[in-house]
Amino acid sequence: VFTERCAVCHGDFGEAVGRWPALAGGHGSLTRERPVKTIGSYWPYLSTVWDYVHRAMPFGNAQSLTDDEVYAITAYLLYLNDLVDEDFTLSHENFAGITLPNEGNFFPDDRAEMELAAFSGEACMTDCKDSVEITMRAAVLDVTPEETKARQLKEAVQAAKDGKAPEAEAPVQVAQAETAVAEVDPAMLEEGEAVFKKCMACHQVGDTAKNRAGPVLNGVVGSPAGGVDGFRYSNALQSAAEDGLVWTDEDLSAFLEKPRSFLKGTKMSFGGLKSEEDRAAVIAYLKSFE
Repeated sequence: VFTERCAVCHGDFGEAVGRWPALAGGHGSLTRERPVKTIGSYWPYLSTVWDYVHRAMPFGNAQSLTDDEVYAITAYLLYLNDLVDEDFTLSHENFAGITLPNEGNFFPDDRAEMELAAFSGEACMTDCKDSVEITMRAAVLDVTPEETKARQLKEAVQAAKDGKAPEAEAPVQVAQAETAVAEVDPAMLEEGEAVFKKCMACHQVGDTAKNRAGPVLNGVVGSPAGGVDGFRYSNALQSAAEDGLVWTDEDLSAFLEKPRSFLKGTKMSFGGLKSEEDRAAVIAYLKSFE
């Protein structure tokens, strides 16, 4: 249902398409300058999710979903945000027992009692302060900087105040994982190609491969994670990449076995390859694409 009615705007896995909002991910992003407010990171109550989908979605054809379809979409959104398992069934019987992670951070609106009284008095119009001073200076007004650039800018401003130039950061050297070059059994390549059919809905390989719901996988084995140009990775994978994750045979196999256990917050909704032989075969197949 989600693929047919929602994916055109929000992506197959809630990752968002174009300027439409993401519905999954955003874990730990609420304190950032650009938080990702999703059901898993921000929304307080599941009833709000159900009601919004029921009343306002899909865009342009609101209230066309049946109640069962709304339940199904709501359950899928819970799954995309790692809140339920893939075999979970949502119903009116267990609905009230679902608690969203950010519920405890919401509180009643007390502005009527706290703020209204403070700002209802007579406003001061002249001589309100003994002195006036500049406490902060704005910088880079026309862009929203990435976190790294914002940090570097802050350090540069502080260094200028202290009268010294900031130290240049040494470039980060990413070690390329060494992969053994060995003759591959043609039968294993054939088996890996068959297993890869489970991945083809989202990933492509070969000379004409393009990014789809997932990135191109040419040369993925032995490469640093998150290295495909033009693909928008999840925050979880970007964080792992910054920590130095490299797709060695061992790590790639562990990820393919249980993606959401290996990398919590990943957008990949694939359930995993339980067979060690299947994982070895598909990794061997991926090695044939450089």
